[in-house]
This record gives sequence, C-alpha cells and structure tokens, in this order.
Amino acid sequence: MSERWLLAWGTGYAAVGAASLLIPLYAIELGAGAFLVGAMASTAAFAGVPGAILWGRLAAKTRRRRPFILVALASVAGVLGVIPLLGSPWTLLVANAALWFVVSAAAPVLNLIVVEGAATADWDVRIGRLNAVQGYGWVAGLVLGTVWTATVARMVPAATAQELLFLVLAAMSAAATLAAVRWYPERPTTSPERFARVFHRLNRPDWGAGRYLRATPYGTTRLYWGIREWVDARRRGRHPGGSFDAPLRRYLIAVALFSVGFAVFWGPMPVYLTESGASTGTVFVLFLLANAGSAVCYSPVGRIVGQRGPYALQAVALGGRTLLFPGVAIVGIAAPAIAPYANAVGFTLIGVTWALIAVTATGIVTRLAAEPVRGYALGAYTAIAGIGTGLGSVLGGGVAEVAGYPATFAGAGLVVLAALGLFQRSIGFDGARSNATA
Repeated sequence: MSERWLLAWGTGYAAVGAASLLIPLYAIELGAGAFLVGAMASTAAFAGVPGAILWGRLAAKTRRRRPFILVALASVAGVLGVIPLLGSPWTLLVANAALWFVVSAAAPVLNLIVVEGAATADWDVRIGRLNAVQGYGWVAGLVLGTVWTATVARMVPAATAQELLFLVLAAMSAAATLAAVRWYPERPTTSPERFARVFHRLNRPDWGAGRYLRATPYGTTRLYWGIREWVDARRRGRHPGGSFDAPLRRYLIAVALFSVGFAVFWGPMPVYLTESGASTGTVFVLFLLANAGSAVCYSPVGRIVGQRGPYALQAVALGGRTLLFPGVAIVGIAAPAIAPYANAVGFTLIGVTWALIAVTATGIVTRLAAEPVRGYALGAYTAIAGIGTGLGSVLGGGVAEVAGYPATFAGAGLVVLAALGLFQRSIGFDGARSNATA
C-alpha cells in the first residue's frame, strides 16, 4: 500500500483529532451545557455506525471505493469550514454528527483498500499500519490544537481563535483530499465478503495505535466489522452468543458497565474543565496528556501481559479508575489552587489505565472464549463497548446538569467498581491460575 496514500488519510485524521475536542469547546463558548456536550460525545460514538453500514453496502454494490474516500475527506473539509458560521450549540451537535458519519463511513472501505493485493497472513500488519497512522494523526491534531490555543488565543478572543482553527483544519482536510486524488492506489478487488470471512481469524490486538492512542472511543472499523460478522452469523442460523460460557457472558456485562462508567466521566469533561476556569489550551493539554499516557504504556503493557497474563493488570486499572474519577472532583473542591497540576497527573494516570484496559481486554476475551466462537466474542466485545460509550456519554452529561460534577464523577467510579466486582467473579479461579502460570 502506498505510504503517500497513508499520509493523505493521516493528515485528514489529524484534522478530525483536533476537531473532536474543538467542537465541544466551541459549543461551550456558544453557551452549551454538560448535557449537550455529552450528547455530542454520544453522537460521535453512534453516528458513525450507520454511516459505515450504509457506505459499506454501497461500496459493495457499486464495486467502487475511490469516491467514498474522496467524499469523506472533502466532507470533513466542508463541515469544518461551515462550523464558524453556525451560531447555535444545537446546530453544532448536528455538525458533529455529520462529521463522524462521513469519517466513520470510510472505515470499511479503508480496510478493503489496505489489504488489497496482500496475503491473508499480512492483513493484520496492513490494518495495524492504517490504525497507527490514524492514531498518530489524531494525536498530532491534539498537539496542533494545544499549540494554536497557546499562541493565537493570546492575541484574539477565544471564540475567534477557535473559528480560525476550524478554518485551518478545513484547509488541512482539503489538502488531504487533493493529495488523495493524486496518490490513491489502483481500484481494489478484495470483496467485502472475503474480508468478512477472514475477519474473525485476524489477530486484532495487533491492530496498532488507532484505538490505543485515544482516551475513550472504540474504533468504528472494529465495531462495523464486528456487528456485520455477528449479524451474518445469525442470518446463517448460527447463534454464537448461545455458545458463550458463563464467565465470558459475565465479563461482557462487565465490559458494558465499565464502558458506560468511562463515558459518564469523559462526556461532560470539557464543560467541567471550562467551568473550573481552565483555558482552551489547558483542556487540549489535559486530553493530550491522557492520550500520551496511553501511547507511552501500550508497548510495555503488551510485554507485561505476555509474561504475567491480563487479569491482574486489568483489575489494577479498573481499581485505579474507581479512585481517579471521583478524585478529579475532590481535588477541584478541596484544593482548587493545585487542581491544574493534580489534573495533569490525574489525566496522565487515567491514560495509563486506558492502555492497561485496552491491551488486556482482548486478551481476556480470547482466553474466556472457546476457539469456535472466539472471533464472534471479540466482535461482541467491540460492539458492547462502543454502545456503552455512546450511552454513557449522554448519561454523564445529563447527570452533570441535574446533580453536578462531583456526583457524576463519583457515580462513574461506582459503575466501574461494580464492573470490577463482576470482572473478578467472571475470571474466578481460572483467572488466578492463569496469572500464576503465565
């Protein structure tokens, strides 16, 4: 696959990474509250799924892929270019949904492109490379937002600086579109049907930084193919969920719980930080620290899991989040003078715990699932986590507006604590034995 093509897509994804935080921050400038910002995070989780399903079917029917990729990049440029003209937070909610619809719609098409012409054994490497480009592009966008708000925002009003950044991001996406027109590879021939047949055999933990460099969201690529595989299996009369053992079913319920808890914490977070007096630049820095904490720990965690197994590490990570989530609110109330520094440490640690959870979760599902249903179990895990993220985001925003941020963050910690208890029950003696013998 052309490295130049990856550069074009990665540039567009950098614009998306910056916009993922810039849109809610701009909505706050326009008067949005915690519920609306949480709803924005929820639409980011949900809007992409129908886009991916619709475009995946259209690409399969037309056997064309180039138009879908170019439309995705051009649409990102168009949406980001229009946002400064919008005057209502609710119109920003619609714009955010449109952004994630077009970005995520490209996911199944991108997968087919990157594996074109490669042996099945090399598909993991190809997909991992795509995900890494997207992940590092995402972080590059956060870096750009951090630098921009630390410089330009000092010279003009905050809202003006944000509007100018939207135009810069739109220009980046437009440049990426032009680069894709020039560098797009030859028309691929790998069919969606063949990709779907192979999907459940792929080694998904090796899919790289596209997911692990992000603090909360689950990638639409995995969610789309997992849902498609699950639906196709049931249409063929196979019911993989009925073959899941009790420990696996309990663990998947735990996944649903902790995914909701994570999103309850993150959904209203931009509003909380802004109302606590943090500048736009500070918010970008904190989210960047969370992503950096994940990035730095991803590879070391993988090595530790290989030596000691995943169970204890995930328990530690979930336990850490039960303390860190309410800790953010406690420090903000009890010691506001040191809250910015405590938040920097806290967000970094939260990012570290995400690396622990992201790396260990697929390993746990793999261990708990029987070989015939392992691929389906991984698809179910991805779908459940994605749905939990969408539901938790809007729930967190609603609770924050009704009960306040301390109750919201404490509630998020309690939900994760409940997930931890169910997780411990799901692994039982087998998990302890696996850790001891790994």
